Amino acid sequence: MTEIHERTVTTNGYSTFLLESGAENPETVILLHGGGPGATASSNWRGFMPLLSEYRVLAPDLVGYGRTDHPDEGPAALLGWLRMRVEQVLALMDALGIARAHLVGNSMGGALAMHLLMAEPGRFQRVSLMGSAGGEAHPTPEVMRMVTFYKDPSMSALENLTTWFVYDEDLLDRSVSSIVAERHREIMRPEVRRSYTRFFSPTSTPAEAAVPPSALRRMPHPFLVVHGREDRFVAPESSVYLQQHLPNAQLHIFEKCGHWVQIEKAQGYAVLLRTFLSGAL
Repeated sequence: MTEIHERTVTTNGYSTFLLESGAENPETVILLHGGGPGATASSNWRGFMPLLSEYRVLAPDLVGYGRTDHPDEGPAALLGWLRMRVEQVLALMDALGIARAHLVGNSMGGALAMHLLMAEPGRFQRVSLMGSAGGEAHPTPEVMRMVTFYKDPSMSALENLTTWFVYDEDLLDRSVSSIVAERHREIMRPEVRRSYTRFFSPTSTPAEAAVPPSALRRMPHPFLVVHGREDRFVAPESSVYLQQHLPNAQLHIFEKCGHWVQIEKAQGYAVLLRTFLSGAL
């Protein structure tokens, strides 16, 4: 059975909290979580990590989220936070002696993966984007509720938002309930609220994370782009756009699936991802 360990690592003078498994394995996969209220490595990835048992898997709480230290005064716009997270992941790799790694990014974590490739392309191997931000997509009503969440940070508002992330919450009742409980604990922490309201400030929108086509076509890395057909936070057309502009990308759309492929289609995505990371796909 895969053991998941919790640890902290110093990155650029502050502590990054992460989950780690398979430290004895030669290849490393870094899982990058999304940007919703209360998001953490645990709520995004703890259930999925055992499905990658042949890899060393790292899932950090990105700066601005979770148990990673929160800056007293972070950047006032999303692009500044993306830069901080790029530097955080690179510092984490340096601290752990990881020369190169594969990347898996969900939603805002997908945009971060592409920004990492723009910064240090030689440090990354294969990349999977899942319901990724960073493509060409117009904000949906669901996204606007997400970025303005602290106008009504109630448990019922979080329950609604969380169920909108999935296609059929009745199939995942226990998972959704546990995710809501875990995330509600997070959003009630004042430092989490402070960070969230800074990177989703009135002058900042998720569209800032978009990666220009000129940058996409300069990413030769193998990409596996996956999306839920019923995703209401990032439309599947955004992944079609990414696949069209990335020179070495393949696309898979999961039916009856919302924004969290790693939860709703965990087994199917894990098989696809392991095959891709091995180079057989």
